[in-house]
Amino acid sequence: MARLYPVEPEDFAPDLQATLGAATMANRGALGLLRVLAQRPDLTMEFLGFRAGLTRATTLSQRMLELVRLRIAFHNQCRSCMAVRSGAAAAEGVDEALVCSLERPQDAPDLSEAERAAIAYADLMATDHLAAGEAIFDRLRTHFSEPEIVELGVHIAIFVGFGRLSATWDIVDDLPSRYHARDAAVTPWGSEGEAADGVLAGHR
Repeated sequence: MARLYPVEPEDFAPDLQATLGAATMANRGALGLLRVLAQRPDLTMEFLGFRAGLTRATTLSQRMLELVRLRIAFHNQCRSCMAVRSGAAAAEGVDEALVCSLERPQDAPDLSEAERAAIAYADLMATDHLAAGEAIFDRLRTHFSEPEIVELGVHIAIFVGFGRLSATWDIVDDLPSRYHARDAAVTPWGSEGEAADGVLAGHR
């Protein structure tokens, strides 16, 4: 049960409903932390505007960002983050077989070296950020320009921060039962997620 009150979708402010669109509003599991954020529709609209602007400015592939997001969701143990999939990333080839590569990304043959480098950086940012020193940035520079590293870092910061927020709010009631477990770590691999954009999975 969510630790803060999750607003019923039909009770979302009208401008928030219009911004999210009918498809997102109809998928309760994809709404995730928006159901709590909807207590402050003014703040939520600003947040969605920021996300939309970041998406418009993004130059990195949706495939790579989704892989990074799901790997961070595992470290955060954010159930609502793990349960959704980005439609834009699916269009770039992110299927459940590829998601399974995230169990051991540094050994996965279907990930590129650039993707492995981005995931290694994400792993450190999610688990031991002060260990992200010269070696990880040297590795990143072999695959990305510095402006791309800046962009990757911004996305990672959002995924880490909002994923941890969502995990502490415990918004799992509308998710499949496997995401309700508390006696063991849950993974985004090993079963299909919802093929829908959540607030952090969606790249609008």
